[in-house]
Amino acid sequence: MFNFTLWDNYMNKFDNGVALVFGATGGIGRHVCLELAKNGSDVAIVWRSNETLALELVSTIQKLGRKATAHQCDVLIPGSIDKVFESAIRQHNQIHTLVWGAGPVVEQVHYRDVSYEQWQMALNIEVNGFFNASKAAIVHMKNKGGSIIHLGSAGELSWPEKDVLSVAPKAANESLIKAIAREEGKNGIRANSVLIGVIEAGMFLELKKQGVFDQEWTEEVQKNLALKRWGQPEEVGYAVVFLASKCAGYITGQQISVAGGYGL
Repeated sequence: MFNFTLWDNYMNKFDNGVALVFGATGGIGRHVCLELAKNGSDVAIVWRSNETLALELVSTIQKLGRKATAHQCDVLIPGSIDKVFESAIRQHNQIHTLVWGAGPVVEQVHYRDVSYEQWQMALNIEVNGFFNASKAAIVHMKNKGGSIIHLGSAGELSWPEKDVLSVAPKAANESLIKAIAREEGKNGIRANSVLIGVIEAGMFLELKKQGVFDQEWTEEVQKNLALKRWGQPEEVGYAVVFLASKCAGYITGQQISVAGGYGL
């Protein structure tokens, strides 16, 4: 949680309403939700398959003194995203921020080895999912303003070998962020991205457990880091809180890299 004086004295950091977070039960998404709550925002948690984690997160946020709700969604099912927006608006009246962090644990493969099925799945979840969610957010925010935040990849800055199924779909979303920022700014809608590096949570821990990220991989990646450590999930949360808040009210179409100086 931020502690500097200007931030602490900034009354009503967020516009009225709730932060709607897709991918909320993942290792990074959970901490994004917690940091939003700690800094004064209600949170609508979107989950696909792990209801237990979603309800535990709701309880944790409520203990922090904020309202929290859980909403099931499978982005591959037509209409599922629209139902989430309807439910969140019904329970919170207004959405001030959409955070898009949904995405599967993807296989680490070279571009030449990607199957058509793998490619289609990555596009359907990450690109088509974000397209549908951001359009629903724009319709809701058009007369009120709001913030759309995409959790992207630091692979946008320097290509990480064998990570095409994660980096390429997110790169498409970076273009959509620019489109939203340019076209919807007149409606008070801001759109920005947080480019995420290696964070000790979620997919990183799962692939490390599987032996995909071994010592050789670690040494190679750290050669490209200015800060010689892995990031922590709450550090992504700090960036999201800033971009969602009124403190970032004149920032749109931009990227904040939370990646330890990856690719410098």
